[in-house]
Amino acid sequence: MIEGVVPFPLEYATMCRAKGYWRDKALAHEFAVVFTNFADRVAVIDGDARYTYADVDRISDRLALNLLELGLGPLQAAVLQLPNVAEFIFLYFGLQKIGVIPIAALATHRYGELSQFVRIASAASCFYPESQGDFQFGPMVKRVQDEFGSLKWRIVLGRAGPGEHSLMQLIEREPTLPHSALDGVVLDPTDPAIYQLSGGTTGVPKLIPRTHNDYAYNSKTAASVCGVTGDSVLLLVIPIAHNLALACPGIQGFFFNGGKVVLSASAKPEDMFRLIQKHGVTHLKVVPALLIRLINSPVIGNFDLSTLKVIQSGGQRMQPEVRLRTKQLIPSVTVQENFGMSEGMLFFVRLDDPEEVRLKTCGRPICPDDEVRLVDDDGSEVATGEVGELTCRGPYTIRGYLRVPEYNAKQFTADGFYCSGDLMRLHPSGNYVVEGRKKDLINRGGEKISAEEVENLILMHPAVQNVACVAMPDPNLGEKMCACVIPRDGHTLTLKELAAFLHEKEIARFKLPERLELMRDFPVSTFGKVSKKSLVEMVSKKLEMERA
Repeated sequence: MIEGVVPFPLEYATMCRAKGYWRDKALAHEFAVVFTNFADRVAVIDGDARYTYADVDRISDRLALNLLELGLGPLQAAVLQLPNVAEFIFLYFGLQKIGVIPIAALATHRYGELSQFVRIASAASCFYPESQGDFQFGPMVKRVQDEFGSLKWRIVLGRAGPGEHSLMQLIEREPTLPHSALDGVVLDPTDPAIYQLSGGTTGVPKLIPRTHNDYAYNSKTAASVCGVTGDSVLLLVIPIAHNLALACPGIQGFFFNGGKVVLSASAKPEDMFRLIQKHGVTHLKVVPALLIRLINSPVIGNFDLSTLKVIQSGGQRMQPEVRLRTKQLIPSVTVQENFGMSEGMLFFVRLDDPEEVRLKTCGRPICPDDEVRLVDDDGSEVATGEVGELTCRGPYTIRGYLRVPEYNAKQFTADGFYCSGDLMRLHPSGNYVVEGRKKDLINRGGEKISAEEVENLILMHPAVQNVACVAMPDPNLGEKMCACVIPRDGHTLTLKELAAFLHEKEIARFKLPERLELMRDFPVSTFGKVSKKSLVEMVSKKLEMERA
């Protein structure tokens, strides 16, 4: 067991095995059967390239052996920052074969996030693209390597510079190690298979250790409630390392069933429609902001989208009107709402739920032994139909984040329930309805932004006396961030200046405030705290007046 990973209690783990939730197989062993059973089927399409299951197995074997020879091995952590390309899939399964634990970073993360991932997990390697737009990854990763001795290998998808290794060479080069070297790698199914990222309210995201046992069950069960079969075709445009894209059911769930995954780096409606028509896509994963763009595209009627069966929406609450409009435009489709968390627990609307239930709820848990408690501020369960904070535990929900015992003591109850910070109520149908959140998060099109993280950075600006970051409504993304700032005497500040200052702090661009309100004072609650509720109301009224 890795130091800092909170295990499931022995009695609970015994129950999970007895009921068949956990099979005590590492993901590499689970997918070895998949690669054999579906060898000749097409598994991945990336542009003009098509790869069968046998291809994915063979290429990931070769990459695994070359990485093993390089020095990577079991229980090391590796930061993955690759975009939606087939090389991510080869790498993911290659790392599983040698027991290296991927950290599911995003290509949009920058030094502020990357340095923390490496520090927390003592990451030994980092995989990244050469560039994204005008941003060069190499100098950033080298800087992190210079600061943290654990980071030994910098592996780039693109031209390798001094001290870097080429991912393509590692994929294409014939290994010198025999294939039997992989058989000697010891994989424990109770160890982490991946570190997913939280949408935590304080600082950078926490690392979520998902074990081989629970992550396999997560994907298999999610696939069963999403109607995934061997004939299913998934189009992935959301970030490939996201829990939703990778495992809910995602790549893993489609692979378990012999389905096909189409990758796209473009989320432009016309590009997506073209891929749906060309490849007979049956399943599409979206956040509501993306679906709103799709159904409002003027070219939607120019393509045959009749193969689409399920549009799976997560990350943000969707209005019923969006689902109804989608059904009008694409009659073959069901918009399947889900509420999930990288920590584990998944709620899905069932495809055969009554229409009213599908329109109004986010679904119900996918496992019979998922436990849900909605509680008040004192931790007592609320009455049926009342709003309470979601607390939960289950066979695929973690019992703690990696190496943050003080934070875990706040987020998990003594009996192992995770306190999510999300507000819900039980619908008469037995499904649940999301009513908001207790956490101080801004949900920008499905990307969760910690207000506290950004506030702490803004407070470092010499012109700022105090700041409160709040969510402001946005018709496309749901929410954007507004920074409410009290400037120091004799100082002023513009949004452009603030954005430039934060850019120097090297955080992901989606975390930058998109509106600035300068104020003389903040409204406060009866307890003397800044009333963010009042600030949200003030900003919302200003937006309404500006639109009038």
